[in-house]
Amino acid sequence: MEKMKRTHTCGELNASFENSTVILNGWVHKNRNHGGVHFINVRDRYGITQVVIDEDATEELKAKAEGLKFEYCIAITGVVRKRPAEMVNPKMSTGDIEVKALDIEVLNTCEVLPFMVSETESDAKEDLRLKYRYIDLRSKGMQDRIRLRHEVAFATREFLIGDGFYEIETPTLIKATPEGARDFVVPSRIHPGKFFALPQSPQLYKQILMVSGFDKYFQIARCYRDEDPRGDRQLEFTQVDLEMSFVSADDVYDVVERMMKHIFAKTMNVELAVPFRRISYHQALNSYGSDKPDLRFGMEFVDFDAIASDCGFSVFKDAVANGGNVKAIKVDGAAESYSRKKITELEDQAKIYGAKGLAWMKVAGGKLDGGVSKFFEDKQEEILSLFDAKDGDLLLFMADSWKVACTALGAVRVKVAKDLGLIDPMRFEFAWINDFPLFEWNEDEQKWDPAHHMFSMPKPEFLSSIKSNPGAVLGDIYDLVCNGYELASGSIRVHNPEIQQEIFDVVGFPKEEAEKRFGFLLNAFRYGAPPHGGIAPGLDRLIMIMSARESIKDVIAFPKNNNASSPMDESPAEILDEQINELHLRVVEEDK
Repeated sequence: MEKMKRTHTCGELNASFENSTVILNGWVHKNRNHGGVHFINVRDRYGITQVVIDEDATEELKAKAEGLKFEYCIAITGVVRKRPAEMVNPKMSTGDIEVKALDIEVLNTCEVLPFMVSETESDAKEDLRLKYRYIDLRSKGMQDRIRLRHEVAFATREFLIGDGFYEIETPTLIKATPEGARDFVVPSRIHPGKFFALPQSPQLYKQILMVSGFDKYFQIARCYRDEDPRGDRQLEFTQVDLEMSFVSADDVYDVVERMMKHIFAKTMNVELAVPFRRISYHQALNSYGSDKPDLRFGMEFVDFDAIASDCGFSVFKDAVANGGNVKAIKVDGAAESYSRKKITELEDQAKIYGAKGLAWMKVAGGKLDGGVSKFFEDKQEEILSLFDAKDGDLLLFMADSWKVACTALGAVRVKVAKDLGLIDPMRFEFAWINDFPLFEWNEDEQKWDPAHHMFSMPKPEFLSSIKSNPGAVLGDIYDLVCNGYELASGSIRVHNPEIQQEIFDVVGFPKEEAEKRFGFLLNAFRYGAPPHGGIAPGLDRLIMIMSARESIKDVIAFPKNNNASSPMDESPAEILDEQINELHLRVVEEDK
């Protein structure tokens, strides 16, 4: 191997290397025999270089070139020369040169590929891509996204360390504590019958680090949640975990905004406008139908209650009379794009979110037309004025309880934007969503649950009503959203053990149980715990948004599939009987 050890990568050669003898190592990306002249594109992480076997090459060299197959790993010795002007390829970083081959060595062969390595994105089925992930990762799309992930992680560390944060690791074998999802548990060999858990987040430990006086902590932390995978969730994921002492929510906003600005400028040359807009939880639902609104397009909700309460359409009138609402959106110029069939598709989307139907009207000839317009003939001018509607506009209406009307119309809003191509995938619209309820009512179990988690501080004006009126309490809680995704969730934390116990009481953790589960945290609070707060942006989701993908599997090197398993290494898998015995376990077969 030493004689054919590379001198240059496949992405660095240009005209300044003319007449240099070089050695390239990489994979056969293309192999084209044009009769007298043979072209081989050699690829590595850095790029692609065209290699040429000229007509005057030896028969031995020609035979070696002819024998190369896709993805053979090879070494090539050759001389750099400029391409003829008409052969320059401006799409390649090495497109102004080629390498005249002097020798070829096969470092390793490749079996018949299950799918081709793509210059963009593989079109193979997902499970096949995950089974042969090492091949899929060679595609340009995956290479670019893993590179971006590396650069974002570096830029994150660069910013936070420069801003005075310590990077501190927290344990990955911890005590099981309820945080909203199932724990992954690890049996202890040394302590029979006892189990560690893998952390759903470093939440308790980062709070203890604040009690310990470290002031500003961060960690690019691995987290684990035993929940059903979906597009933007995995069993194991990574978050940028932050915590700070003696801060308000405004201080957290400032750090995260400056961090995001630095990350986007450094890795994508994109300048984010800061500060990010701030929207209350109620306003987000009321205006966009989501607590993670996509703000890359308009269609903000119009409140139709005033007209609906005194109209001839009983569905609208009854909804308002029964304490509900009628919400509406105007879709500019979309009347012709939406046939009755297409509107039914929108209605089907709304029904997923509990809606009973979707009403509509179009604007034509300065008048309302179609749908439910016949019920509003005497209110046409009022409606046209309310919406500032023009010919060709489509009006969509949702009547139901406030939350159903908002969330169902919110889903319709997003579908319309996708249908009409209104979403720019490379536009990034951030916002803070705040003033969340501290508790939410669990109808199934008839109990209060924490809206985020049990360690969030109530806003000061609600401290006296935690137990007397839980449903009215707003938390000092905030989410960072971007492009329709929740990118980060955080809060100012409880640092007072009495307040913490009140919250435990409301969500059904009596004092004895709280001490058993969280005693080490409560005990730490008794030793001069400072006020503190933090947040945890999801690294996987951030990279997904930055690279305009719809699944975090596309930005993780070795993700699990939708069946919560890995086709490549076939995990999870059975373990040996001797391991089961060592861990003092008994495997019970599931009833068929």
